[in-house]
Amino acid sequence: MFKRTRFHYFFNDVITYTPLLKMVFVLVVMWGGFSYLIYYFEKDAAGSHITTLASALYWGVAAFSTAGIADTPRTNIAMLLGGIWIVAGSAIFFGTIVATITTYFMRPMQRPVRQIVDTIEYNLERLDELSIDELEVLKKTVDGLILSMERIQKAQTSVGD
Repeated sequence: MFKRTRFHYFFNDVITYTPLLKMVFVLVVMWGGFSYLIYYFEKDAAGSHITTLASALYWGVAAFSTAGIADTPRTNIAMLLGGIWIVAGSAIFFGTIVATITTYFMRPMQRPVRQIVDTIEYNLERLDELSIDELEVLKKTVDGLILSMERIQKAQTSVGD
């Protein structure tokens, strides 16, 4: 049986709790759609370098990635669509990166108490797989949670009196 590393837990958290997969899906669908439309309007245009679907797909990546190496479309409608794609694709691409990082680091602050308890229970069930360092972190976490709950209960009791 393989042992899960911190990278596996990190990767699982990113995939499960951040918008990364949804945003990548939206980006790929939009890339394909805009690339096809650029191809459709450019394939027969005089002087166009975008004459195949492959060159349109390449244009789509080069245009939104701000590499500055994309061929300029020749038709007015393709230039309009290209401009929309550059703005929308760049916003989605960079927005996905920012949203994923923000969501990943904000998640612990938004975690309900029950989820913390579930995580502790999960770790307790796999005690034999934990290292000494992980056991120490788990002990400190549980001790901190108990102290925190005792303070909350004490504060509630003193307010009720």
